Formats: sequence, C-alpha cells, structure tokens
Amino acid sequence: MPRRLGRLRVCTTPGCPEFTDAGRCPSCRTEAEQRRGSARQRGYDLGHERRFRAAVLARDPECVLCHNAPSVHADHWPTDRRTLVQQGKDPNDPAHGRGLCTPCHSRETAHEQPGGWHR
Repeated sequence: MPRRLGRLRVCTTPGCPEFTDAGRCPSCRTEAEQRRGSARQRGYDLGHERRFRAAVLARDPECVLCHNAPSVHADHWPTDRRTLVQQGKDPNDPAHGRGLCTPCHSRETAHEQPGGWHR
C-alpha cells in the first residue's frame, strides 16, 4: 500500500518520490499522456468512427458483458488494436470488436491494458 502523508500519498510511478492526492503526480501524469499520444495518433480516425465503432454499436446495442445497459463503447476484443495492426490485420473490421457500457469498458480497460489501474 502506498505510504500516505495526511491526505497525500506517494506517486504510483515506480521510483517517483513525489506526493500526490491520487495516482500519479502531475509531472508523471503529463509524461504518460505525452507517451500515449492523442486518439488520432493512436489510430482512432474517421475510419474507426465510421466503420468500426458504428458497426459494432449497431450489432451490439446492449452491453455484451452485463446485458443491463446500452453499449456506448466499441471495444477491440479479443485482440487489442495495437496487436491487430502488428499482425497486419484491419483494426477497423467490426469482427474484432464488441459493444460495452461505460462501467464494463472501464473495468476491462483497467484489467487488460498495460499499466492499467490494477498494475
């Protein structure tokens, strides 16, 4: 468990001694966002919006995990977008996706993404 100082705790970035109110300190957060790049830089362009997202949400109007809420996120599954690109596959093919509600998408992202919230 991170060491706390009043309401502050040590930054979750390994080796960073800065204190923050939650998660990463501001400089580590900024650095991580710059490494990550924008959505467009990560390949989420108009092809993604028109072909992938629209088709996945039309096919899966209800969250495929909880079946209790409408789908609002088109999630790449079972292989993530980056891996599909590395394998030479079309990441905008709706066959590589599933529709999820916001809570299920957040939970899956935290669990599956490198550096996710649980790691």
